[in-house]
Amino acid sequence: MIYILLAPVVFALMVIIIGAIISAPVYRGPVSDHFDGKKFNNPGNIQPRGLKGVIQWMRHRERGLWIKTSDAKQHKPAEKFTSGTRVTFINHSSFLIQTSGVNILTDPVFSERVSPFSFAGPKRMRPTGIAFADLPKIDLVLLSHNHYDHLDKSTVVALKKNYDPLFIVPLGVGPYLTQIGISKWQTLDWWQSTAAADISITAVPAQHFSGRGFLDRDKTLWCGYVFKSRSHTFYFAGDTGYNPVTFSEIGARIQSIDIAIIPIGAYKPQWFMSPVHCSPEEAVKIHRDVKASHSIASHFGTFPLGDEGQQDAQEDLQVALKAQHIPLHQFIKLDEGSFKDYPSV
Repeated sequence: MIYILLAPVVFALMVIIIGAIISAPVYRGPVSDHFDGKKFNNPGNIQPRGLKGVIQWMRHRERGLWIKTSDAKQHKPAEKFTSGTRVTFINHSSFLIQTSGVNILTDPVFSERVSPFSFAGPKRMRPTGIAFADLPKIDLVLLSHNHYDHLDKSTVVALKKNYDPLFIVPLGVGPYLTQIGISKWQTLDWWQSTAAADISITAVPAQHFSGRGFLDRDKTLWCGYVFKSRSHTFYFAGDTGYNPVTFSEIGARIQSIDIAIIPIGAYKPQWFMSPVHCSPEEAVKIHRDVKASHSIASHFGTFPLGDEGQQDAQEDLQVALKAQHIPLHQFIKLDEGSFKDYPSV
């Protein structure tokens, strides 16, 4: 009997211990308008749903249809793209951006699961549009935050081994990279800028959260990036909920965004997801708020993270574009392995 009574306690202790082990190092630094000395906060102090909300969501989930497929075409990119810009969709939030002879990856994830465990957690439902072995030499990697579907340990370690790129990360994420053997990194706070490989890079606010375990929730920063090459100005939104003040500020402070990469997935149920993930309708609003000339959809169709079906985000994007009178060619969805070329401006 005593073993039966102790079993839940032992299980809870194991969960706590594992959650502590997988937690990332936390940021230590001065207080700011979005860091209270212990945790980072969203603009307007908008908070994700707490444990009560998580339990409510889990109890009443209505999951859409997802089917694992292997029909994504794989593109073998050129080593360099020197005239203008080529943007290739790998999948989820992973893009290869080749501009002015520089090769940039955003939030690269090549693993089969986005989880601390190889046997559990959201599983890849579509293959990558570029095989890892076919990547050209990577110069820069932009990491928006430390969630498993954006900072994939095995992928970044392999990138370091094969190409030794510079990693640009938000405040607090660098020590985790050091922990896994990566020393070539630079951290940015919101609205801080740097330059590398002939690219100027500015971290910009996003509405999200961070954490890899139980002890590091919101203790490293999350962000988007605006970066400029000789050819174009780009905006990579990372992972974000919708906040009109935040995106209008980006649009006002950054002139002439040529190409934006904006998430459209993991938005259902909206009562739960909206603080941290934007819907396709809100993604179109972001496109307008930041005054992007062209936008490309991200964060859809690869990993079942929300309750929408695999095709819902793509279909809802088309509806939202028509409803907001945005020409369909201004905000596109790429298939894995497909690319879009933009001539120099």
